[in-house]
Amino acid sequence: MRPFPALLVSLGLAVTGSMAIAQSNNYPFAQTKAANLARMRAERLNGGLRLYRSDQCMHALRGEACLISSTDEGFLFRFRGGEPGWQQQIPPQPTLVTEVLVSPDGDRILDVSYNGPLLPKGNSSPPVVPPDNP
Repeated sequence: MRPFPALLVSLGLAVTGSMAIAQSNNYPFAQTKAANLARMRAERLNGGLRLYRSDQCMHALRGEACLISSTDEGFLFRFRGGEPGWQQQIPPQPTLVTEVLVSPDGDRILDVSYNGPLLPKGNSSPPVVPPDNP
């Protein structure tokens, strides 16, 4: 049987180790929140679920297939969307592209840099949109 102080030290190490694991796993949790927030913003911008469905990649764990970058600035997602049923068509026929930047903690939309028609083939980045107010 361990002496009481040794037991406390062991418990302290176990708790500290658990906290380190929880902190290291915070990144995937933030990315999951960010993907959900980006998808919901696109749904709202495009008329709700009655009129719009985002790409399946935004429903998968952490939206990884739609994640363009993950930096200190946040999570940048780019994904297609369209009328309900567009992905079941052969071939799938999306009509829209949305690009959303979400804060690194996954709690806030920082920017919707593009939400509009599909991009021409071969062009992987949305067009630069001039500001509304010159």
